[in-house]
Amino acid sequence: MQLATIFIGFIIFGFSENIKGPAIPRIQFDFLLNESQLGTLLSLNALGYLIACSFTAYLTKIWGIKWVTVAAFASMALSGILIFSSHYYPMFSASYFLMYIGNGMLEIGLAILSARIFVKNTGTMMNMTHGFYGLSSTVAPLIATGLMKVTIAGHTLDWRGMYLVMLMLSVIPIVIALFSAFPGDDISHEDRVSFKVLLKDKVLWLMVLVLTFGVVSELAVGGWLVNFLEKAYGWEAVNASGMLSIFFLCFALARLLFGPLTDRIGFVLSLIIFSGFSALCTFAAIIGGEGAAYLFAASGIGIAMIYPTVMAFIAKRYQKGSDTVITFTVTLMGLGSVIGNYLIGGVIEIVKHVVGEDSPTSLLRGLQAGYGFIGLCAALCAITGLILYAYLFKRKEII
Repeated sequence: MQLATIFIGFIIFGFSENIKGPAIPRIQFDFLLNESQLGTLLSLNALGYLIACSFTAYLTKIWGIKWVTVAAFASMALSGILIFSSHYYPMFSASYFLMYIGNGMLEIGLAILSARIFVKNTGTMMNMTHGFYGLSSTVAPLIATGLMKVTIAGHTLDWRGMYLVMLMLSVIPIVIALFSAFPGDDISHEDRVSFKVLLKDKVLWLMVLVLTFGVVSELAVGGWLVNFLEKAYGWEAVNASGMLSIFFLCFALARLLFGPLTDRIGFVLSLIIFSGFSALCTFAAIIGGEGAAYLFAASGIGIAMIYPTVMAFIAKRYQKGSDTVITFTVTLMGLGSVIGNYLIGGVIEIVKHVVGEDSPTSLLRGLQAGYGFIGLCAALCAITGLILYAYLFKRKEII
C-alpha cells in the first residue's frame, strides 16, 4: 500500500506538471492573455513550489506524513474542480496557484515518504519511483491533447475538462493512503536532527550544490532544446519536439534501468559518473553540430540520475532528519533553478551582442553558448561531486 501510494503519486505528479503544454495556447486564447500575463501565470509554478517547501516539513511534524500526503492530493483534486469552474481569469489564476501548492507539497511529501520507506536498495528504489514520474511526463502531453478533443454527451472536454479529469486521478492515492500506515511519524522531536546542526554540515551544503547544478541542467533542457534545434539548425517544430521526447524517454528509462548501479558503486561516485556523462554528451552535441544532435537526447541518461540519487544519499545519511534535510536542499535547489534559467538567457544575449547583432552567426553562437552553460552546470555537478567524494573519503564516510 505504501509503494502504491508513492508510485501512483509520482505518476500523477508527472501528469499535473506536464499537461500544461497543449493547454497553454487555449488558455491564452480564452482569457485573452498577453505574453507578460502568460509568463506571470507560469511563474506561479516556482512561487507555489517554494511556498509549499516552506511549510510542508513543519506540517509533517504536526500532522504526520500520512495526512500531509492526503492533503497534497486533496488540494490537487480540488484545484481540478476549481479550474473546471473558472470562467474568469482571477479565479482561474487562483485555482492554478492552488494546483502548484499541491504539487510542491506532493513532491516534498513523496520525497520524505520514500526516504522513510526505502531503507534497503535505496538507490534502486528512489530511481525507480522517479522513473514513474519520467514515464508519465513523457506521455502527459499526448494524453492531454487527446482528452481535449473528447466529447461527452455533446460537450467537448477542452482544457478545463482535461484538467478536471487528470487532477481527479488524485482521489486514487488518497484512498490508498487512508488505508495505509506510514513509518517515521513516531520519531520524537528530540530524536530528530536539529536545523542548527544541519546548517554547519559541509556535506549538506556540497549536496545542495550538486543537486542545484544537476537540476538546472535537467530543467533547462525542457525549456531550451526545442528552441535551440529550431533556431540554430532550422528544424521543424515536430522534429525538434520529437528530439525532446527522446530525451525524456532516455531520462525515464535510465532511472528505471540504472538505479541498481547506484547501490552497487555508491551514491556519490554515481553522481560524479552520471553528471560527467551528461556534460560530455552536451558538449559533444554542440561541437559536433547538427549531425550530433542525438547526443542532446542521450544526455538525459546521465542527468536523470542526479535528483533521485541525492534523495537516496539523504535517506541513508540523515535517517532521523530526512524531512528537514529534504526540505532544506529542495528549497535552495528551487531558488538556484530560477537563477540558473535567467543566466542561460543572459548568456545567449551577451554572446549575441559580442558577436554582433547584424552578424548572421550571432544567434547560432548565442544559442550554442547558452546551451554550453547547460553542459557547464552538468560539469560543475560532477566537479562538486568530486569535492564531496574527497571530503567523505578523508572522513571514511563514503556512501
